[in-house]
Amino acid sequence: MLIDSHCHLDFEALAGDIDGVLARAAAVGVTGMVTISTLVDNFSTYAAIAERYQNVWCSVGTHPHNADKELHIQTDDLVRLSAHPRCVAIGEAGLDYFYDNAPREAQATGLRRHIAASRITGLPLVIHSRKCDDDMAAILTEEAGQGAFPFVLHCFTAGQDLARTALDLGGYISFSGIITFKNAEDIREVAKFVPADRYLVETDAPYLAPIPHRGASNEPSFVRFTAEKVAEVRGLTLEALGAETTANFARLFSKTGLA
Repeated sequence: MLIDSHCHLDFEALAGDIDGVLARAAAVGVTGMVTISTLVDNFSTYAAIAERYQNVWCSVGTHPHNADKELHIQTDDLVRLSAHPRCVAIGEAGLDYFYDNAPREAQATGLRRHIAASRITGLPLVIHSRKCDDDMAAILTEEAGQGAFPFVLHCFTAGQDLARTALDLGGYISFSGIITFKNAEDIREVAKFVPADRYLVETDAPYLAPIPHRGASNEPSFVRFTAEKVAEVRGLTLEALGAETTANFARLFSKTGLA
C-alpha cells in the first residue's frame, strides 16, 4: 500500500481523466493522495475534487511562483479555509530561487504566513524549496524558535545540510521521481539517512515522472517507481517501505483519520 503525498489533480494533464487516474493508481496499490494547492483563490476547485473522492484530500496555500499574486492572502484566510473537512494541509508554500518567478521578499512573506497558519491549526505545512537552502534553513529555524509547527520538505532536491536542519526541527522529507534519475546520487544519499519515521513518497504529478516514464506526463500510479527506488536505497522490500511511508503519512496528515 502506497500513498502519493503530493500531486496536482487540477492541472490540465490530469483533470480531464481523474476517474482513470485513480483507477490506475488503485490497480498498483496506491490507495490515496493529496491534491496540492498552488493558488488559494482556486481552493474551491481543490476542495471539490477532494469532496468527490473518498481517498483524495486537498491542501490550501500559495505556491512561491504565485507569491506576489496572492499577497492579499493573510494567515487568517488560510486558517479559515483549512477548516474544510477535506483539507488536511497548508501549502504548498516556500522559496524558489531557481526560477525566481516572484520577488524573493514576497516568497518569504508568504512562507511565514503559511508557517503561522500551520502553527495555529496544527496542520502540516507542505514546503517547496529549490536553490534556497541557506535562506530556507534560516527561516525554518527562526520560525521554529517562535513555536513548533509540522512540515514536510516536498520533492526533496536540496543538500544534506538542509535535510538535517529540517529533521532536527521535527520535519519530514518527501522523495519524488527525481530520486530515480541517473544524476540524483546526492538525493539518494539523503534517502539513506532519513529516519524510518520521517519520510514520504510522492509524484508531484503531472511533473517529474520517474524512470522508466521520464519525459511523460506523471500520475499518482507512478509513485510506485519512486517507492521502489527508495526501498532499494534503504535496503527494504517495497512492502516494508509502503508500511513505513503510509504510517508516516497518517501521522503527519493526521486529519485524514488514517492513523
